[in-house]
Amino acid sequence: QVQLQESGPALVKPSQTLSLTCTVSGDSVTTNFYFWSWIRQPPGKGLEGIGFISYSGSTFYSPALKSRTSISRDTSKNQITLQVSSVTPEDTAVYYCVRMEGYTYDTFGQGTQATVSS
Repeated sequence: QVQLQESGPALVKPSQTLSLTCTVSGDSVTTNFYFWSWIRQPPGKGLEGIGFISYSGSTFYSPALKSRTSISRDTSKNQITLQVSSVTPEDTAVYYCVRMEGYTYDTFGQGTQATVSS
């Protein structure tokens, strides 16, 4: 059974870069034909898609965040990494790593809270 575990700093200062890691167990990030995505949920708001990296390594980003976002992978560690640059308090959210099968969210990590504050 696949499991996803997010990790990263709980507190980030404005203008810095938020870096989160998703460690995958029970599956490989190169398995056909899964996509490994990041979504977030700001306080009091709904889920927001950030982007994903495919089994082949191609990436897609939400237009709203594309200029500040990078998703990469380390196949040797079976990890997916999210970086969001120039963060503001509006980037405060619970961040989830999610495995997608097609356009369906298949498996969620437990989520990690990231707060942007000075």
